[in-house]
Amino acid sequence: MPTVLISGAAGGIGRCLCEGFAAQGYAVLAADLTEAEFSHPRILPVRMDLRDEASVRAALARCRERFGPLHVLINNGAISHFCKPLSEVSMAEWDNVLQTNLRGAFLCCRAFVAANAGAAYGRIINIASTRWQQNEAHWEAYGASKGGLAALTASLCVSLRGSGITVNAVSPGWIETGDYASLRPEDHEQHPSGRVGRPDDILRACLFLADPANDFVNGVNLTVDGGMSRRMFYLE
Repeated sequence: MPTVLISGAAGGIGRCLCEGFAAQGYAVLAADLTEAEFSHPRILPVRMDLRDEASVRAALARCRERFGPLHVLINNGAISHFCKPLSEVSMAEWDNVLQTNLRGAFLCCRAFVAANAGAAYGRIINIASTRWQQNEAHWEAYGASKGGLAALTASLCVSLRGSGITVNAVSPGWIETGDYASLRPEDHEQHPSGRVGRPDDILRACLFLADPANDFVNGVNLTVDGGMSRRMFYLE
């Protein structure tokens, strides 16, 4: 049975990933600051603090001890709603976003390489964001962390050549994890695909990248945003 560790598993995209991968036959290690509750028997909650190197190493080591070599790592855990004017951002806040979103992903990648030893293949999937290249005001910390994650993906792809591990990223656009039915028609219509994204859109992208047969897809940052990043915006 293939195994996958997914960070940021408690809610939103992370929860959808856990349930979707379990439904496809994976043993799922659902990592978060607290142990989230899942009903699926193949989902095992795991406590992990992305800011703490010892916590990350211990979590992946425990997973390997219980399930053997890990096959897939999805770096989904992040502080995703940090938006604050530049003059008001404290260095502690900046550091917390970067340590969680970027440093935490690096720690997981490094620990995963060891936990993957002996496996027939390996897949690292980093959940970045379209905000790494397109942004709005006051998202500097988040945008910088996701830009770093995109760059880390490209570098690790080359560094891990010959290891059997591919490294790719998925950059979601607007993925509604709340009340989808409450969205306005204009929210959907502004997307070239005609709708706002859903967590299962990211799930299908990750399942594709995790497939052992797709070893020739490597170093890619796959944008999943309904075409929004291809639009040009002008004031009316």
